[in-house]
Amino acid sequence: MSGTKRHRDTPDRRAALEQYRRRAGSYDFELALFEPLRRRAIARLGLAPGDVVLDVGCGTGLSLALLRNGVGAHGRVVGIEQSPAMIGLARERVALHAWRNVTLIEAPVENAAIAVRASAALFQFTHDILQRPEAIANVVRHLCPGARVVACGLQWAPFWTLPVNLFVLPAALHSVTTLRGLQQPWRRLAEAIGGLDVETTLAGAVYFASGVLRRPRTAAAG
Repeated sequence: MSGTKRHRDTPDRRAALEQYRRRAGSYDFELALFEPLRRRAIARLGLAPGDVVLDVGCGTGLSLALLRNGVGAHGRVVGIEQSPAMIGLARERVALHAWRNVTLIEAPVENAAIAVRASAALFQFTHDILQRPEAIANVVRHLCPGARVVACGLQWAPFWTLPVNLFVLPAALHSVTTLRGLQQPWRRLAEAIGGLDVETTLAGAVYFASGVLRRPRTAAAG
């Protein structure tokens, strides 16, 4: 990794593409210990049969099975991922299981041509995306009023918990291209949908932010 990575103020798409090109083959193994967090995040979506859910930054498709179970055969799952290496593995997963109600979009989230109005959206360990107001705005534009939104990921723990942040720092440097916003990674998303309830786990190192779309508006640019 570049020594300047930790000083970037905004996400770096080229660096992210290279980062996930390298990690694609081992990604599922690397995240195995975090599966309980994924399950908790998806449970917070409160999915029901017939729902349409966006998997924002879907990676290799680790969340697809759980999301599909939630929406049932008559619902729909739409995954969005900019990394060709990662979404290639997601496509293999979809083909293996013959999931006909799962659609994958290969594009940066802000440019994704989303052809649905969704009733839920998941942001699972997608820090860089959450720091892009234009990406959040594109997702929000395609949510129905009252849509349920959940984000889960790393954050800085309180400053007095130094050992916890000594875990957060290398984990973040392994998975994001900017450390900006790690104090409140969900802030722009909360502004866009009208508020989020935030809970933490692992001594404050991981957050769950959940809420419903209260008003259709674009994400704040600040």
